[in-house]
Amino acid sequence: MPADILRNFIGGEWVAAAAGAATREVRNPATEQLLGHVPLGGEREVAAAVAAARAAFPAWRQVPPVERARYLFAFKRLLDEHAEQLAEVVTREHGKTLAEARGSVQRGIECVEVACGAPSLMMGYALEDVARGIDCEAVRQPLGVFACIAPFNFPAMVPLWFFPFAVACGNTFVCKPSEQVPLSQQLIFELAAQAGFPAGVLNLVHGGRETVEAICAHPEIRGVSFVGSSPVAELVYRAAAMHGKRVQALGGAKNFMVVMPDADRPKTVAALAGSAFGCAGERCLAGSVVLAVGGSHEWLRTGLREAAQAVVVGDGTAPDVTMGPLVSKAHLERVRDYVERGVAEGAELLVDGRAAQLPARGWFLGPCLFDRVTREMVVAREEIFGPVLCLASVPDLDAALAWIATHPLANASSIFTDSGSAARRFKYEVEASMAAVNIGVPAPMSFFGFGGAKGSFFGDLKAHGREA
Repeated sequence: MPADILRNFIGGEWVAAAAGAATREVRNPATEQLLGHVPLGGEREVAAAVAAARAAFPAWRQVPPVERARYLFAFKRLLDEHAEQLAEVVTREHGKTLAEARGSVQRGIECVEVACGAPSLMMGYALEDVARGIDCEAVRQPLGVFACIAPFNFPAMVPLWFFPFAVACGNTFVCKPSEQVPLSQQLIFELAAQAGFPAGVLNLVHGGRETVEAICAHPEIRGVSFVGSSPVAELVYRAAAMHGKRVQALGGAKNFMVVMPDADRPKTVAALAGSAFGCAGERCLAGSVVLAVGGSHEWLRTGLREAAQAVVVGDGTAPDVTMGPLVSKAHLERVRDYVERGVAEGAELLVDGRAAQLPARGWFLGPCLFDRVTREMVVAREEIFGPVLCLASVPDLDAALAWIATHPLANASSIFTDSGSAARRFKYEVEASMAAVNIGVPAPMSFFGFGGAKGSFFGDLKAHGREA
């Protein structure tokens, strides 16, 4: 068994994996350097974590909300102090540029800040004399053990969407980070332990599919939060709901960006390129398809090609690099397959990232830009989750909205325009849960909810914000 196996955090203790447990390598996607091994636990580890969380719940729920918030304030202070270290870990295990990693860490810290407001957010309501001599009161109460199943693309940020709110409200928690990028949560839980949370309030369990299945089936887990692809989100939703749990399962995206002829050209091109190629396209808010309305097509074609060619690909720790690698060799091959399918279907490949000058080691792909894409093409229909942007022409805003409405995913969408009436109509009619005007990445702040619609979301309550 390798000596560098990560440990689980259960009941306030770092617990080694069982002897002979299966493991998976964790590698730096920019250098292919081995960073460690993650244990692939299962039902046994989940049961131990849930038992610890369940045992901690009665005492934790009795801690006054203002005192629970003080633990979060201490945790937030430690996150601030170690933010740069955490960003470096994110870059090392995932491949983001340091600037992108810093931004994601800051977004996670902001969720902790919002969760510190739980004493106000948890307030109930009451009314006297709802009937003669009878008053009525509604109280928000913690339910017990909650769990999250985190994705690979934001290893530090996404778990912070969930567990600060859960514990602030008096629940206890089990976190399963992605087995591809487990190191960020290892550091975050070290900081949580330093913040002084009572044993069992927060628990970390590493693993893969068997761990996910155990979380969905465990009878003591009251709710599950998931972020990942839509097919897996639906499976998690069905499995956890079948076992009587509350579920919020955030799935994939195919985000459309509508560009009107009156849009500011330089700002629009910069926003579109940043949306599509930032974080190497590995985010559910990445721009996927640009719908060029009327006469905007030609200047978009020229501007986006120049912007894609200007992207500097390399190790995210280098100061001049603007796009890092993809997370794994398998994912790189998957994205390259999509590029080949786009070419085979007749789309015009204006910029071929496969032919870019790339580092000899690591899982790199340069930006890819398709033009003359039609809605029937695979590259226009399926989530690619890589630095691939599609450009298509539509005659008017009606046609753009109709195209968006036919797509089964509905996470985010943006319009770029100088027209107030076009912007208002877009916001009112577009079938996407997160809509924006002249913004490439419509990410809600942590005090607003986050989540899609249609096939991009399974459940009722969205992530963070008041609903959390």
